[in-house]
Amino acid sequence: MEPARLVDEVSAKLSELLAASPAQDIERNVKALVASAFERLELATREELDVQAKVLARTREKLAALETRVAELERELRSGG
Repeated sequence: MEPARLVDEVSAKLSELLAASPAQDIERNVKALVASAFERLELATREELDVQAKVLARTREKLAALETRVAELERELRSGG
């Protein structure tokens, strides 16, 4: 028997055994438990962090532009306008 075919057959048999065993239920329950724990911790997702990072970058750009504009206006006021 070819090694690749043997691996496929063993893999198929293991999948059948796991499907018939409580292992799948245990995995599902553990995932639900972990998800519930993460919800209670109020963790942010990577996507939410990326969005906030973009918002922060835009805010910093606007702040820098406003600081430049205020400095220009202050110079105009000092020079008599």
